[in-house]
Amino acid sequence: MKARPLSVLGAVEFSPASYPDDRGLFVSTFTEDEFTEAAGGPLFPVRQASVSVSRRGVVRGVHFTAVSPGTEKYVHCPRGTALDIVVDLRVGSPTFGTWDSVVLDARDFRAVYLPAGLGHAFVALEDDTVMSYLLSAGYVAAHELAVSVLDPELGLPLPHDITPVLSERDRQAVTLAEAAARDMLPRFNHSQENR
Repeated sequence: MKARPLSVLGAVEFSPASYPDDRGLFVSTFTEDEFTEAAGGPLFPVRQASVSVSRRGVVRGVHFTAVSPGTEKYVHCPRGTALDIVVDLRVGSPTFGTWDSVVLDARDFRAVYLPAGLGHAFVALEDDTVMSYLLSAGYVAAHELAVSVLDPELGLPLPHDITPVLSERDRQAVTLAEAAARDMLPRFNHSQENR
């Protein structure tokens, strides 16, 4: 397992080794020792595991949990291909407003770790793209917020050959500036206290 810090402080891409043979292949999408070394501590206690299935062009995000301590995520794509996007929404973070992206797919089995306070989005690049999430907190609708994936100030790398298919919630999401003005965003110091 190789780990690569992303340009968003605390976010990490993990690239596992795969072992193909005449039966297929074997891959470990998570290993505790490598995670602990790269993330500065063990994986959070998993409170929820979720899966989404999306057709090509579906864009989900930029989602985040506002309630302290927020939600940590470990995400990978066991089927299909997705452009996974991490956005630093933590007010006071040295990388506030910065984003990074990773192609997640069922060929390389990369995974992305997102500490609490980061925003998460992805674009399904092919039909039947499956995203698998390990989460440090259960879903509570009232605590889940979103910043617009189409915010021109963020300038997220949405593919030009895709017309984004958004949920009503994501179509109504505010810009990063509006979220900051409404005091909706997580605080960097709170996210650091819980890691």
